[in-house]
Amino acid sequence: MFSDSRLQDYVAVVLGAFAALSPIWLDTSDRAMWSLIVLGVLVALCGIAQIASPTMASLDYAMGLFGVLLFLSPWVMNYTAFSGASWTAWIVGVLTVVVAVAALPAMSTRMHGGGLAPHH
Repeated sequence: MFSDSRLQDYVAVVLGAFAALSPIWLDTSDRAMWSLIVLGVLVALCGIAQIASPTMASLDYAMGLFGVLLFLSPWVMNYTAFSGASWTAWIVGVLTVVVAVAALPAMSTRMHGGGLAPHH
């Protein structure tokens, strides 16, 4: 069930959990709190799903999308006045996109048998 797991997936779970739990120690508005919780849970769920089924490449794209949404959420949901919540969204959002992009080459290598095809 948990075979061939990648470090990126575990990092995504930690990032998502951090974002989702951050309203506990940060000063937030309702919009900030729910943005961090919902998007954090979605990132963590993508990581967990990737750990359970590492061949689902679409989860890496979804994780990247959630990272972008998390990064944009302080402006879209209008909570830039809450600097702790905003910085958490920006940093975790960027790191989530980096993790998702880092997972893509590993996924394509796995799907295509690894390595480069011989040139004839």
